[in-house]
Amino acid sequence: MAERAKDELEIFTGNSNPALAREVCESLGARLGEIDVGRFPDGEVMVEVRENVRGGDCFVIQSICTPPNENLMELLLVMDALRRASAKRITAVIPYFGYSRQDRKVAPRVPISAKVVADVITAAGASRVLTVDLHAGQIQGFFNIPVDNLYAMPVLIQYLRKRIDNDRISVVSPDAGGVERARAFARRLNADLAIIDKRRKRASEVAEMRLVGDVKDSVAVLVDDMIDTAGTITEAARAVLEAGATEVMACATHPILSDPACERLSKSKITEIVSTNSIPLRAKAQAELPNLKILSIAGLLAEAVRRIHNAESVSSLFS
Repeated sequence: MAERAKDELEIFTGNSNPALAREVCESLGARLGEIDVGRFPDGEVMVEVRENVRGGDCFVIQSICTPPNENLMELLLVMDALRRASAKRITAVIPYFGYSRQDRKVAPRVPISAKVVADVITAAGASRVLTVDLHAGQIQGFFNIPVDNLYAMPVLIQYLRKRIDNDRISVVSPDAGGVERARAFARRLNADLAIIDKRRKRASEVAEMRLVGDVKDSVAVLVDDMIDTAGTITEAARAVLEAGATEVMACATHPILSDPACERLSKSKITEIVSTNSIPLRAKAQAELPNLKILSIAGLLAEAVRRIHNAESVSSLFS
């Protein structure tokens, strides 16, 4: 008779970011659970858990990154398989929460997609959610289950302190929505704070930028939660250089880097782009962006998973 998995820590992953899942397991001294996540001939997602999880404390590590619909469906079906296999608790570990930018109605007849995703994750069997740097903190309220929103800031700041030690630093938020994040960075780096007032023509096109604050003769660190097409970050870099910054760095948790991000970043005067492995880096970005530095959040996720499993405080990680 197979040994029961009751109360044991079980970690599984889909195909979105298996390298990060393996790193998390190494940090925890645990093994990655055996599961097949493939495709039927017509493209439907096929999932089979290959070990006993009855009564186990299961964590599914899966970013909802490109291709987001495929990776979301894998997450849902893996959780459903674990639930039907009698797992005691299922935690969806979502380093990058896709659809998070669609967190409100911006026009009369559009969906609140982040809420829809929250609903289906809960319906598929999640007992709780663990994520990193949500685009909008209020998304936590879209769930009726516990949500732990981790911050990659400690990982990023540790690197920034070594990289720009003894220089005058200005932390710059590229839009008003990121002011709270930039203020937290500035406080920990003992830096000045500046904000860019951004006006958009449409969702992916910036029409006008105005800098509020002083960046003259400082290293400007642009802080955001993600870099997608890089339109905002490159225009912000131009604005702070025109305002007298001596150097511009970009710092973001999620390196989405959709086209034409690589072209824009290559042509910009940003000296270094610092991000994390919450999303697998595209081959194009690896080839075309030698100034891109990727830091690992595996240790952060592993410690949060350990604390959740042991019913310890997660928020104290950032106190």
